[in-house]
Amino acid sequence: MTYQLIFLGPPGAGKGTQAQLLAETVNIPHISTGDILRGAIANNTPLGQQAKSYMDKGDLVPDALVSDLVRERLQEPDAEKGWILDGFPRTVEQAAFLDRLLSQGQENSLRVLNLEVPEQVLIDRLMARGRSQDDNLETIRNRLVVYQQKTAPLIDYYQKQGNLHSVNGDRELEEIRTALQAILEI
Repeated sequence: MTYQLIFLGPPGAGKGTQAQLLAETVNIPHISTGDILRGAIANNTPLGQQAKSYMDKGDLVPDALVSDLVRERLQEPDAEKGWILDGFPRTVEQAAFLDRLLSQGQENSLRVLNLEVPEQVLIDRLMARGRSQDDNLETIRNRLVVYQQKTAPLIDYYQKQGNLHSVNGDRELEEIRTALQAILEI
């Protein structure tokens, strides 16, 4: 079976953790745009420098930069039997780009998994995680506002397509994993 999966959910919802577990279970790559961008920043590439200026403020990296990275990554050999996207698409424009990209292939079995978590739980998780000195309350709140404005509309977008599956992400890790596997019939 080919899995083409997108994980949606606000920052701190557990998308990366659940995507990694699921990727290992079905042996497909977990493609995190955050990891791709952090790699570009760490390597100080021109794209990384551009992306860093946006990320430092808690803003989204422009669609064109991210879309080009994702297109290249989905064409790599390990993604032939499927993939899990984590952090892409983040806007309706990126979703439309992905739809166009997938329509060029022979199979489109896209499913969207949305992790729902209350805002205060997200804030607590992100404050505890503290990935960098930039993970302060003001930046976290800005990231959540940006998510509501730019990314939350994807829930409606994919719901209208009929491929959205929402899961309560405010539970134990194994409970969430079991719920996701049930959706995918694994």
